[in-house]
Amino acid sequence: MCGIVGYMGGKEAYPILINGLRRLEYRGYDSAGVALLDGGSLTVHKCQGKVSDLEAHVNGHSTAGTVGIGHTRWATHGPPNDVNAHPHQSTSGDLALIHNGIIENYAPLKEELRHRGHVFKSDTDTEVLVHLIDDIQRTEGADLPEAVRLALQSAVGAYAIVVIDRKDPDVMVAARRSSPLVIGIGDDGDHFIASDATPIVEHTRNVVYLEDGEIAVIDRDKGLTVRNVKNQEKTPFITELEMHLEALEKGGYEHFMLKEIHEQARSILDSMRGRLNLAKGEVMLGGVHVHLHKFVNAKRILIVGCGTSWHAGLVAEYLIEDLARIPVEVEYASEFRYRNPIIHEDDIVIAISQSGETADTLAAIELAKSKGATIFGVCNVVGSSIARITHAGSYTHAGPEIGVASTKAFTAQVTVLTLMALMIGQKRGALSESRFRLLLNELDAIPEKVEAVLRDEAQIKYIADIYKDAPNALYLGRGYTFPVALEGALKLKEISYIHAEGYPAAEMKHGPIALIDEEMPVFTIATKGSSYEKVVSNIQEVKARKGKVIAIVTEGDTVVKGLADHVIAIPETPDALVPLLSVIPMQLISYHIAVMLGRNVDQPRNLAKSVTVE
Repeated sequence: MCGIVGYMGGKEAYPILINGLRRLEYRGYDSAGVALLDGGSLTVHKCQGKVSDLEAHVNGHSTAGTVGIGHTRWATHGPPNDVNAHPHQSTSGDLALIHNGIIENYAPLKEELRHRGHVFKSDTDTEVLVHLIDDIQRTEGADLPEAVRLALQSAVGAYAIVVIDRKDPDVMVAARRSSPLVIGIGDDGDHFIASDATPIVEHTRNVVYLEDGEIAVIDRDKGLTVRNVKNQEKTPFITELEMHLEALEKGGYEHFMLKEIHEQARSILDSMRGRLNLAKGEVMLGGVHVHLHKFVNAKRILIVGCGTSWHAGLVAEYLIEDLARIPVEVEYASEFRYRNPIIHEDDIVIAISQSGETADTLAAIELAKSKGATIFGVCNVVGSSIARITHAGSYTHAGPEIGVASTKAFTAQVTVLTLMALMIGQKRGALSESRFRLLLNELDAIPEKVEAVLRDEAQIKYIADIYKDAPNALYLGRGYTFPVALEGALKLKEISYIHAEGYPAAEMKHGPIALIDEEMPVFTIATKGSSYEKVVSNIQEVKARKGKVIAIVTEGDTVVKGLADHVIAIPETPDALVPLLSVIPMQLISYHIAVMLGRNVDQPRNLAKSVTVE
């Protein structure tokens, strides 16, 4: 959840750390801090609030030093305040440590350390680690790398940590377990550490992704060495980043979220590029192809994800069952382990995650893997944990998504899952050639149709202004559009803080209809398709109770237009592809309502981009 950045080299560390924290702030923004080493002097600056608050806090104080670590926090143990902000120090003040994750056994460790004379200042689990390392240094006479290694053998949970020691100012130690860390190797002996590559790409394209259980030691003279917690030396594998710096900037848009909404035509196209071949009439996903026999003969597919990724999984359920005729179950990754699920060796588990680091999804994967299932990952971040531990997978090619509320990641996920359903359906013979060709052509046309929807933003903004003060909202869909209704409601909740619920349209009369009055906006997806007439009936039921209907319709529709208070038209497309178009007005409505209400759109309260704790 939290953002980590570190630097050792010949330059002043503070500007690099602050700029890195700005890039990582989407991971957490409750508090922020830096620790700087200048020779044998260690200086720590930290405070509650955002990175900008930290900059104001530091102004006028010393920021000297060519070694440093920085942190932006999403609070787990202890409220967001100055004391609980990272970095945390040992009692002596010699050590400073930053941490992303949760130390599950912090309470017994803390009690033991108290008995040994350690005094704790914060409510965090993190502070226990820095005291433990300090204790090992003093009792065992260990240097910093060895003390970290021994301490981690006692720690239970998830962590990415970076530690510095004023007694050894030319060494920095980092380690990870179930939480990502990337090390950048620059010119002239510069080294960078971060939770992901976004703060590194402007300095170097050469990175090493730490694996679980690995400890990296950066020595000013010796460079980078990597060992595991068992003290076995590992050979670092250097990867070249494909990320571009301009993708991390707003590009003239007011917010990252708006930029990312408008990037969807391109991100959908990029997710199809090299995979959909109209001329040959084929779909080719390398990860599916490697395990084609298993997919073609699968008796069941399980899909796991959280939040927006779970909604993408629900769309995939409709797609795979409709096009490939394989039974699908979609599970919240966070609940998957806790009901003792039945998993067979011939099951395929599809894990969906934008970041590829979602802790609950990783835990679900590990369980399914232990039962012998084949694990297929769908994620957006190259080199992420899910990409590394799955048997196969497909990247979504959405590019960096900085806005905390997911937009282009959703449509990119649905695009890849659509391609997967089409490929498996064709190979299984579950799809007629005519329908397969039709859907291929229609999918190829989706980016252009997305552009057409985005051109209607002024009308969507007008509707947003009318309903921005509504305290509640309902979202209705049927079939393929039911998951879109859930996603639309989630977006409104996430960034505007308006209570909203998504329902299958027919379920409205089984309870939610009691909520409908003249103040209740009801966002309904009423596109032409197999359930059109039934959705029209649902709209009439809302209107009979004086509810306000905002309907997403197919271009040229006149029936719903005559019933609804407002309509937003999208180009005609087959039912199976409607989610890719109908979700865009939902995103834009949420965005504009949030802006009109003065919300922090890119960094909504209490949320973080990458949920790396369970």
